[in-house]
Amino acid sequence: MLAALCCLLMFDFEVVCESCHEIENIIFQHAQESCPKVKNILLLDSEGKRVAVKYYSDDWPTNNAKEAFEKTVFTKTQKTNARTEAEITMFENNIVVYKFVQDLHFFVTGGDDENELILSIVLQGFFDAVGLLLRGNVDKKEALENLDLILLCLDEIIDGGIVLETDANVIAGKVATNSIDSGAPLSEQTISQALATAREHLTRSLLK
Repeated sequence: MLAALCCLLMFDFEVVCESCHEIENIIFQHAQESCPKVKNILLLDSEGKRVAVKYYSDDWPTNNAKEAFEKTVFTKTQKTNARTEAEITMFENNIVVYKFVQDLHFFVTGGDDENELILSIVLQGFFDAVGLLLRGNVDKKEALENLDLILLCLDEIIDGGIVLETDANVIAGKVATNSIDSGAPLSEQTISQALATAREHLTRSLLK
């Protein structure tokens, strides 16, 4: 009798565990589906050529498709005045938010059902983090010389299309720290300056 009762309890426990596991999977899947997703982040020069790009969607399965998208987006937006604040456009059933500085063009792309404000926040976070990491010298020359920092920056902002972080101070600080930890071939001065600048901006924001 006792053995039968134990078996019954064990069976009930397994059923409960299975149900909990299924519920966890459903919650996780729902969370992923409801999270805002980014399809790509592009950093192009003033001629529409790549500086740094990351794609998180299969909408552009080949490199040729990606380059064609970049060229078309650049052509469509190059004559707009997106230097004082970000602008938004619709293109191929996607929302594209963008902002320019010097000879660099920043783009963030999301699906047509994504929240424009979220995409704009992602763009601004990327834009400001690059500014911190490049110590305010935001142009193609500096970007190419610090390309590894910019690529690390993208990894801190987005993972598989999911937005991880949008605070420029946090992003820049993590990039500088990760660069030191990974032993990346970056100049000691660049890393220390990036950390110092990020700390300074963070301090100012806390004192406001």
